[in-house]
Amino acid sequence: MIFEDILTVFWRDWRVLKRRLGKFILSRMVAPMLYLVAFGWGLGRSIETAGGSYLNFIVPGILALNSMNISFGSIMPLHAERVYHKSLDEYILAPVSPSAFIVGKILSAVLRGLISSAIIMALAFLFGANISIGLPLILILALNCVIFAQIGFFAAMKINTYEEMAQVNTYVLLPMSFLCGTFFLTAALPAGARFIIDLLPLTHTSSLLRSLCSGGEIAPLSLAVLLFYAALGFWLDKRAFAAMDA
Repeated sequence: MIFEDILTVFWRDWRVLKRRLGKFILSRMVAPMLYLVAFGWGLGRSIETAGGSYLNFIVPGILALNSMNISFGSIMPLHAERVYHKSLDEYILAPVSPSAFIVGKILSAVLRGLISSAIIMALAFLFGANISIGLPLILILALNCVIFAQIGFFAAMKINTYEEMAQVNTYVLLPMSFLCGTFFLTAALPAGARFIIDLLPLTHTSSLLRSLCSGGEIAPLSLAVLLFYAALGFWLDKRAFAAMDA
C-alpha cells in the first residue's frame, strides 16, 4: 500500500514536470553553461591540477552544487502550498501515509536533480571534459539530491515567510556552493574552517563525484556521512510533517 501511495504522490509531480519539461531543460542549461565557459574555458585554460585540466576538476563540483540547488528548489512549492494556498491540508486529509508523501516528494526532486545533472554531463562532454560516468556516480548524485530535498522539505514545513526561505539560500546553500570543494579543494582552507566544511554533506558529495569522475572509488567514510544525513533528514521530515497534523 505504501508503494502505491508513494507512486501517487510522485506521479502527480511527474505530470506537472512533464508539461513543463522543455522549459525545465532549457532553464537548467543556462547556469552550467556559464560555469563551464567562465571556469572551464576562461579561467580553466590557465590552471592545471594534479589530475589534469581544471575543466575535468570543476565538472564534478558543478554537478554537486547543481544537484543541491535543483533538489532543494524542487521542494520549495510546498512552502507556498502550506503557508499561502493552504492546499497542503488536502494531503493531510487524504488516505496517504506521511512517510509515503515525504518519499514521493523527495523522489520527484531527485528526478529533477538527475535530469539537470544529465544536462550538465552532456554539456561537459561538448566542452571537452574527460570524465568517467557510471552507476556509482548516478547513485551518489541521487543521494545528494535526497539530502538537499529533505532539507528543503524540512524548511518548507517550518518556515513561514518567503523572506526566511530566501535566508536559507543565503546562509546555508550559498556558502556550501563555493566552499565545499566545488571550485577548489578544501585543503586550501584554514584548519578551523576546514574542520567545519568537512562536516557538511556537499563536501563529501564533491569529493566522491571527483573521485568517480576520474575513475576512482567511493570513499567509505564519505558515503557513510551522506547516508547519515539522509537518515537524519528523513527522521526530521517525518517529525516536521507530523507536527502539522497535531
